[in-house]
Amino acid sequence: MVSKPLVIVESPAKARSIGKFLGKSYTVKASRGHVRDLPKSEPGVDTENGFATKWEQIKDRSPVLEDLRKDLLSAETLYLATDSDREGEAIAWHLVEALIGPDGKRKKAYEDLDIKRVVFHEITAAAIEEAFANPSQIDPHQVDAYKTRRILDRLMGYQLSPLLWKKLARGLSAGRMQSVAVSLVVQRER
Repeated sequence: MVSKPLVIVESPAKARSIGKFLGKSYTVKASRGHVRDLPKSEPGVDTENGFATKWEQIKDRSPVLEDLRKDLLSAETLYLATDSDREGEAIAWHLVEALIGPDGKRKKAYEDLDIKRVVFHEITAAAIEEAFANPSQIDPHQVDAYKTRRILDRLMGYQLSPLLWKKLARGLSAGRMQSVAVSLVVQRER
C-alpha cells in the first residue's frame, strides 16, 4: 500500500476544496471542529495542581477520530491544516493529543510519523502550495492562550452560574465575558 500524507482540516467542505488542489496523492479529511473539551459535569481544572486540565473526547467525535486513526496508520506525514486563529491551533493540538498521544508521548504505531502544521488564509492553489512548501509546528503560545481562555471560562462559569440560577433563572450560564458584563451592571447600580 502506498503511503499518502494525511491532511486534517476543520470542515468537510474545506476538505473537498483543498483535496481538489492537492490531488489524489493526499488524503484530506475533516475533524468537524473541536474533538476534545473540558468535562461538562465538573470544572475539569485542578487549581491546586498548577491549573492542570482534564480534557475529554467529545462524544459525537468518536466516529471521526476512529476514521482519522485508520488513515493515520498508513500515513508517514500528518498535516494539520486547521484555521490560523487560536481556535484552529487548539484544534490541531487536540487532534495530536487525541490521535497520537498526550504530551508528545507517541503510541508505538506513530513513532515515525512526521507532524507538520500548515496555515493558509485563502483556499487558492497558490496559497495552498505556499503553505505546504513552508510547514511549521503547532504554536505552543497560541495553545496556551486557548487553554487560559478555557480555564477562565470554566472557573468563572462555575462560580457565577449558580448565583445566576439562584437570583434569575435556572439554566443560565456565565463565563469570563458574562462576568465582566455582570460586574459593569453591579458597578452601575452602585
